[in-house]
Amino acid sequence: MSDLGSEELEEEGENDLGEYEGERNEAGERHGHGRARLPNGDTYEGSYEHGKRHGQGTYKFKSGARYIGEYVNNKKHGQGIFIYPDGSRYEGEWADDLRHGHGIYYYINNDTYTGDWFAHQRHGQGTYVYMETGSKYVGTWVNGQQEGAAELIHLNHRYQGKFYNKNPVGPGKYVFDIGCEQHGEYRLTDAERVDEEEEEESLTTVIPKWKATKITELALWTPTLVEEQSPVDVPGQEEALGAEGGGEAVDETQPLTDLSDGEGEFMRPGEEDADAFREENGEEFRFDTTDQGNASFEEDDTRQSDAQD
Repeated sequence: MSDLGSEELEEEGENDLGEYEGERNEAGERHGHGRARLPNGDTYEGSYEHGKRHGQGTYKFKSGARYIGEYVNNKKHGQGIFIYPDGSRYEGEWADDLRHGHGIYYYINNDTYTGDWFAHQRHGQGTYVYMETGSKYVGTWVNGQQEGAAELIHLNHRYQGKFYNKNPVGPGKYVFDIGCEQHGEYRLTDAERVDEEEEEESLTTVIPKWKATKITELALWTPTLVEEQSPVDVPGQEEALGAEGGGEAVDETQPLTDLSDGEGEFMRPGEEDADAFREENGEEFRFDTTDQGNASFEEDDTRQSDAQD
């Protein structure tokens, strides 16, 4: 899948009124139901209030993208559906032109995310389903990333623990459908640790290693959730979030915490591998970052500063 970003969508500015057919108030403002064709080729049909889109309406971009939902003072606000040029779509809550609240995002590779959004990003509790493998991440998101207490569920086993930057970190356990659990922790080897000045560049190459400690019977797991925090402000973020474009980025890698069979091969979702339970407690396993079934593409946000008609 190629990166998006080649196409920007912008709703018309307040001074680009275009053609209009519909109701007006005594002051001559667009007020009530009407239809507008804007100079850039976009169209809007729906409710107006004092010259601004307000209420239910449909905005169609000349590129093929469209928004169907609620407006407040020319901004997407309330419930709405946005269909992006690549075919992906978001269905859910909006606030001030941003995905905000609860919503579902349908990606072009048929993956889905269902959960909380904050200022255009996945933030809070949510579930990401990887259609190709059937695996799913159920847990906490921070600033669009998998971070915090979560459960990564596969066909015949699951991993329960904490995540950071899409990787499992610290203590956790694998729960197998055959009726047992393997406890341990994910940690970095000395060779994989990086200096602070190189940390930003090296985050994508870090590979956690699983260190098993014991095998037990099944036990109830209750995640310990950290207090939810608002996304960290990033310079220039306000301008970027004001744009709507291609679509929400698919996760670059599927965070697959599969165990190996003790001989260097990784156990994939759906494999019946009881031999993993007969390994010695000190056996080390590697976190699998390959064969994730997802390519990366960046969201090409398009400007949604709607026109005051």
